[in-house]
Amino acid sequence: MPNRPIHFSINARETLYEVIFNRRDVRGEFVSELIAEDVLARLLIAAHHAPSVGFMQPWNFLLIQQESVRKSVHRLFEKANEEAAQKFEGEERNLYQSLKLEGLLTAPLHLCITCDRDRAGPTVLGRTHMHDMDLYSTVCAVQNLWLAARAENIGVGWVSIFHEDELKQLLNIPQDIHIIAYLTVGHVKTFNSQPDLEKKGWRKRLNLNDLIMHEEWGVHKNNNLSKLIDAELEKLNPQS
Repeated sequence: MPNRPIHFSINARETLYEVIFNRRDVRGEFVSELIAEDVLARLLIAAHHAPSVGFMQPWNFLLIQQESVRKSVHRLFEKANEEAAQKFEGEERNLYQSLKLEGLLTAPLHLCITCDRDRAGPTVLGRTHMHDMDLYSTVCAVQNLWLAARAENIGVGWVSIFHEDELKQLLNIPQDIHIIAYLTVGHVKTFNSQPDLEKKGWRKRLNLNDLIMHEEWGVHKNNNLSKLIDAELEKLNPQS
C-alpha cells in the first residue's frame, strides 16, 4: 500500500474536533430504525483499526439483535441498577433513580466488545511490564467505534451496570474472555447539546487546566499554555 498523506486539510481537522465535541453517551434518544449493514461494516472496521500494544488486536465484537436476548440483558441491568441505587443516599439516591442510564430496550443493536488476553501468547511486546495494556487497547477500539458512529450520525451508549459473570453466562462468553464494553447502538431522535449527566446535575466537566502538571506531580503553572487552552476551547467548543 502507498504511504498515507502527511497533511490533512483544515476542514478535515475541524470535522474531527466537531465529532469529538458532539459525541454523546446516548440513553433515551434511540429509535427503532435499523442500521444499514454498510454503515455497521464501517463502524466495525474503524474499531478493528484501533491502536493495540504489540499489535495484539485482542478484541472481539459480539452483535446482539434478537429482541428476546436484548430483553434478557435488560433484566440483568435492572437487577444491578437497583443494587447500585442502594449505594447512594438521600438526594443523591433520588437523583440517581431519576436518571435514564441505558437504552437497552429501544436500541436495535447491542454490541459487546471483549478482550482475549491470551490471543498474542504469554509474552507480548509492550505488555512485559504493564500487564493491562491489552485491556487498554480494547478500550481504544471502543473509542474508535464511538467516534466513527458519531460521524455516521449513529448513537452509542455504554452500559456498565451488570454483573459480568451473569452477562457472560447469558451470552455464552467463556470465563477467560473479559467484557470491556456493552454498547447500545442505533439511530437517534437527537443528540443532546451537552452530556446527559452534566445536564441533569450529576457532575460538571472539570477544568482542563486544573488537571495539567509540569515536570513532576503536583506542579501546576498558570502559563501561556493555560491561556491557549482556554482560547482554543472557546473556538472549538463554544458550549463548553
